[in-house]
Amino acid sequence: MTSIDPSLYLRNSQTTRSGSSQLGKDEFLKILMAQLQNQDPLNPMEDKEFISQMANFSSLEQMMNLSSSFEKFVANQNISPVIQYSHLIGKQVEYYRFNEDTGELVQPLEKEIAKVSAVSENKGYAVMELDNGKKIYTDEILKISED
Repeated sequence: MTSIDPSLYLRNSQTTRSGSSQLGKDEFLKILMAQLQNQDPLNPMEDKEFISQMANFSSLEQMMNLSSSFEKFVANQNISPVIQYSHLIGKQVEYYRFNEDTGELVQPLEKEIAKVSAVSENKGYAVMELDNGKKIYTDEILKISED
């Protein structure tokens, strides 16, 4: 029977990990390599078991790549509304006219057309600043056209 040097496993077990307590692909690969290196030479790991573990590793790696892609996608969705709607500067927009005193739509419905001169942000929403001095939110726009 072979003796195992306790410094090998004691040193590794005493290291502290920061962050998640879940195993990542690096840890999974280290465990798999340790299994292969320390297997009983008279009773080696079966091919099916090895293939199964490699498939698990491949699946784990794909899930991690997918997770990373989703994180990038979400980060791209959080673009500032000013940047998101800046392409409207110089375009004409059509919108319903509101009564400035009450904030309600003018009845019968009347449309106005104005050119977007700037885009600003108010509480996370894009605000179109128009050349007629009015400001409207993007959800009020009925039509966008060239000058």
